[in-house]
Amino acid sequence: MQKLGALAIATAVCCGSLPSAAQAPKEQIIPVEGFADFLAVDGDTVWVTNAGRVERWSRKGKLAEVAIAKPCGAMVIADGSLWVDNCEDGTLNRIDLKTSKLIASIPTGIAVLKEAELQLAAGAGSIWVASDAKGVISRVDTATNTVTATIAVDPETSYLTYGYGALWAVCLPRQTIQRIDPATNSVVRTTKLGRAPGFLAAGEGAIWVQEQGDGTIARIDSATGEVSGRVKVGEVLKWGDIDTGGGLVWLRTTEDQTFVVIDPKTMTVRKRVGKAEGSGALRYTGKGIWTSAHDVHTLTWWPNPKKIAK
Repeated sequence: MQKLGALAIATAVCCGSLPSAAQAPKEQIIPVEGFADFLAVDGDTVWVTNAGRVERWSRKGKLAEVAIAKPCGAMVIADGSLWVDNCEDGTLNRIDLKTSKLIASIPTGIAVLKEAELQLAAGAGSIWVASDAKGVISRVDTATNTVTATIAVDPETSYLTYGYGALWAVCLPRQTIQRIDPATNSVVRTTKLGRAPGFLAAGEGAIWVQEQGDGTIARIDSATGEVSGRVKVGEVLKWGDIDTGGGLVWLRTTEDQTFVVIDPKTMTVRKRVGKAEGSGALRYTGKGIWTSAHDVHTLTWWPNPKKIAK
């Protein structure tokens, strides 16, 4: 989701015989000043990181704003709170969803990275944070707002998700995905990935990882931790985002279109939606898809995922 120049926003020529870009459904475009980027869904509203703040938006406009000096990386919602990294002071910040107030700032440390970005995870009563670029994940108890464990992982591990009873952690420079057992707070499996792996999501029967340098999505078997298939999407997948829901995998792209819909059963690109508008985030809901496009300063609501995917 890094910032791209104007040339990168232009629509690129699609690759080979892959499906052509589809006519986008009627979407609602919401102008957002600043640098709207990472998203977290809260009912019918969405939280978005911005320059010096996080904001809560509905389809009717902005509802709340909370000052965070330098919000960074993909956020999560758990235990009635929004959780967001602050790269300015190395803290994990907790915002109450009911009051939209900052209620805790936890000194976990935040990994300072050369190329990769950050992604929080929630699971097993904890928030999981990439807290040191040397290779440390910190586990934060949501009941006490304290670090209860630290886990040694590959250096510059930074992309995290929780699913199928485990924490999954991707390291871009070493091109690995690590499976972490929450019962022992240790890595129990490491699997090699393609070039420049990044954001990942758990759902629809597997773990799904962007292989940004190869333009592919890797499917990771949740039982074995091994790569069980790949879907070719484009030449590259920088930077984008990924989510699952409604029996499908949803991938925010930077080139060729706004996002693609992947069928996890056939392992094919089912639909290409919207025009290329630079990098941003994506989150699925049963009623619609939220996307952000920070280079053109918008949030977009795409209604009716079932219709989109046809």
